[in-house]
Amino acid sequence: MTQYTVGVDFGTLSGRAVVVRTADGAEVATAVHEYRHGAVERTLPATGDPLPPHWALQIPSDWVDVLRTAVPQAVAAAGIDPAEVVGIATDFTACTFLPVLADGTPLSDVLPQEKHAYPKLWKHHAAQGQADRINALAHERGEPWISRYGGKLSSEWQLAKALQVLEEAPDIYARAERFIEATDWIVWQLCGVETRMIGLAGYKGVYQDGAYPSKAFLEALHPGFGDWVSKVDGPLAPLGGRAGSLTEEAAGWTGLPAGIAVAVGNVDAHVTAPAAKAVEPGQLVAIMGTSTCHVMSGADLADVPGMCGVVQDGIIPGLWGYEAGQSGVGDIFGWYVETLLSGGLTHDELTERAAAQKPGQHGLVTLDWHNGNRSVLVDHGLSGVIVGQTLHTRPEDVYRALVEATAFGTRTIIEALTSSGVPVTEFIAAGGLLKNRFLMQVYADVLRRPISVIGSEQGPALGSAMHAAVAAGVYPDIRAAAEAMGKVSRDVYVPDAAAADVYDRLYAEYQTLHDYFGRGANDVLHRLRALREEVSR
Repeated sequence: MTQYTVGVDFGTLSGRAVVVRTADGAEVATAVHEYRHGAVERTLPATGDPLPPHWALQIPSDWVDVLRTAVPQAVAAAGIDPAEVVGIATDFTACTFLPVLADGTPLSDVLPQEKHAYPKLWKHHAAQGQADRINALAHERGEPWISRYGGKLSSEWQLAKALQVLEEAPDIYARAERFIEATDWIVWQLCGVETRMIGLAGYKGVYQDGAYPSKAFLEALHPGFGDWVSKVDGPLAPLGGRAGSLTEEAAGWTGLPAGIAVAVGNVDAHVTAPAAKAVEPGQLVAIMGTSTCHVMSGADLADVPGMCGVVQDGIIPGLWGYEAGQSGVGDIFGWYVETLLSGGLTHDELTERAAAQKPGQHGLVTLDWHNGNRSVLVDHGLSGVIVGQTLHTRPEDVYRALVEATAFGTRTIIEALTSSGVPVTEFIAAGGLLKNRFLMQVYADVLRRPISVIGSEQGPALGSAMHAAVAAGVYPDIRAAAEAMGKVSRDVYVPDAAAADVYDRLYAEYQTLHDYFGRGANDVLHRLRALREEVSR
């Protein structure tokens, strides 16, 4: 019998399900479900109350609706017998994190009027103050785990978000019997068993060398925070592990057979690596969309400044998984087109005009911090900068400079890895921005590297389906699944030497501005943010 698995990718604004043939990775059918509430960033749906700046929430029922709609639609479109599906796996944006009761009920279902009861989306950046204090105390106490996060724990990760709940809504913190990553929560709904993926615990929860941060450290941060570990500790499961079996209730949602394998949850970026056949040391995969996540495995452990995390077995079993990222990429382009230009020109029109220019022709340099900086500065209090504008600057000039800035940000990450003794041997691109060939060529020129491209438009969902195949026993491990089901085209974009020479000069200017505004020489971006928040209050 031909066997299939289903991969479900939960993104920022929608979820998609893909039915994949396990024999060769053929993607038989896809269905997408847009979240009814999208990303909640302006007002709380239950009350209409405005949210403070830098908040980003989601609604758990939107995720369950993906299981109810996208999965059965994809199976129906595939034209297969649901009995041929042997497993299901999920991935999520991370850190997307929610407080729940002991049975998994989201606190937002119980207390819909309380903003801190809701899941905090990955791009919730309102806990930067908490992150700053966590980092300062970790260095003061010499906590060994801080080096695994490039010397700075992100405000996007669990510890800062949870500390924000405790300090701003102590009743909500006390009411929460568990805090859990969204991908682990959705697996709980599918199989009725609470599990925690070991990689997520490491990257987002500061679980290193078999332990979370000590109770003494947590109490020193804030009295009462010492019980934090009791709210997140639980059975840790490996990549590709079987979390349990599909329950009768979840079978009713999805139309899949009860009892099939439910794989341990995962991160959207991490599952994309094996989908692109990146299972060996040095193969860096950049998942390029609203933000960009850079994931790579290495044979050895190294301290790399500005990494989001380094976790043993975090991406590929047996290797050290390195994660870095840029908090805004496609989001920056969308902001420019939709907000600043107010619909005057489309992405396609701007791309065509920008592609007609030569590198350096616009005379601009931009810092790509419109949504803060994840790597290598790990500072979401930073903001975007555009230098060089004149009365002759055209919309396409700025658009091209923004594209180049995101490429410079990626080059900064690669140089941090290589200079720390973690060589990058191949750059593989995945994600929605692959559709923009101009952008991809700019990246090849800026990086001075050929760029390979994943052979799937649904990299995370394909990667999840591959992990489902491992959980179902179709393949013994993710390397074997990647060999059979992964897809990649090598060296699709090759750098142009003349363009690369100009970009070297522009990159030097970018680095000067990067360090001037980002490393404390001029703290104006933080002062402006503080002033904005003061006036808003």
